[in-house]
Amino acid sequence: MVIDAKEYRRVCSCGRKHEMTTDFCVVESGCLKKMDEYLAQAGMSGFCAVVYDENTYKAAEGVRPVADQEIVLNPEHLHATEKAVAQVLEQLSPKAQYLIAVGAGTIHDITRYCAHEREIPFISCPTAASVDGFCSSVAAMTWYGCKKTMPARAPRFVVADLDIIAKAPLFLARSGFGDMVGKYVALSDWKIAAVVTGEFYCEEISEMMEKATAAVLESAKGIAERNMEAFEKLTYGLLMSGLAMQLMGNSRPASGAEHHVSHLIETAPESMGISSDALHGEKVGVATILASAEYHRLAGMKEIKWRDYPGLEESFILETFGEELGKGLIEENRQDCAQGITKEMLAAHWEEVCAIIDKIPGPDQLRSLYRQIGAKAELADIGLTEEKTGMLLDYSPIARNRLTLMRLRRAMEA
Repeated sequence: MVIDAKEYRRVCSCGRKHEMTTDFCVVESGCLKKMDEYLAQAGMSGFCAVVYDENTYKAAEGVRPVADQEIVLNPEHLHATEKAVAQVLEQLSPKAQYLIAVGAGTIHDITRYCAHEREIPFISCPTAASVDGFCSSVAAMTWYGCKKTMPARAPRFVVADLDIIAKAPLFLARSGFGDMVGKYVALSDWKIAAVVTGEFYCEEISEMMEKATAAVLESAKGIAERNMEAFEKLTYGLLMSGLAMQLMGNSRPASGAEHHVSHLIETAPESMGISSDALHGEKVGVATILASAEYHRLAGMKEIKWRDYPGLEESFILETFGEELGKGLIEENRQDCAQGITKEMLAAHWEEVCAIIDKIPGPDQLRSLYRQIGAKAELADIGLTEEKTGMLLDYSPIARNRLTLMRLRRAMEA
């Protein structure tokens, strides 16, 4: 399968001409062996540096791209942080004319950010279908303890070798599955924001994501059986998610309340006693069930007492998250995306909002899908107790200044 991403460089039906850096994505068995052909096709040459971690370096043995420099990172406690970025930039030759990431999500975020810093092109070679950010133009970073979406380089092209991806540990594919299922909540949050506030919404991008997500869900059984066609659909969906983010210019089509729960857990606020070693997609998968359950509960309430959105007080953020993490979150929320939303606005559009929620798979349906592939579905599966549910729902919107129904819950009194 080859995705010709250049076809998206046109005026969309929404009226915008979306930007697209990526030329093409190849999702085939053995395609990593043809890297020279793809470089020539993209018109790229010169000093090449490739970034791996030790695990992916071994996994790609025999098919590693020819490179002038190889940077191999220690995978133990490796995260996309300012420290990992500094480690790569310190080693990276000043002669480097383009960077290749061979690995999963963390390696990609580190490498794409370094490419952005050096202002050189970036090429993506996923070794596992674990996350949706391979084609993204942003990097999900934990920057000095605060979860941030940082500007980064989208890949010029992607080479996703199914022979390598299918051999990766199955829990990585389960993580990718969780990341994709989360799109049901993310797209609903986007639609809700458009209905309530008139936020820009692109029907074509949304439909593109809905179709890719549906295809992934249909392949659940095949993923568990390591069926190559199912892995192809999963990889395709993850790549399309990144392309959607490129077209939009941010992560709106792929990240909503479910990702904000994951972000909150990843920042591990000491005062809340929440942290998890689970993969990003695993946390997103569990958070999707939490969000689905809460959204359907809200939509099913017979009576809601509305109030004007109350905003976020700095003192409340500091008291809740502590001094160190709180300062970053105050900055993140300084221009509160929900400020100015009135109870009249919410009440007037609530019927439309409920219709949007109705299309989100319910928590029981999601659990059934997860069971088909052995994916993590409960908070206990990612090392948290059910008692943390209320805390995660209440405080996760603060992790990212983006309008979601979870954030608007602050304007509801049951």
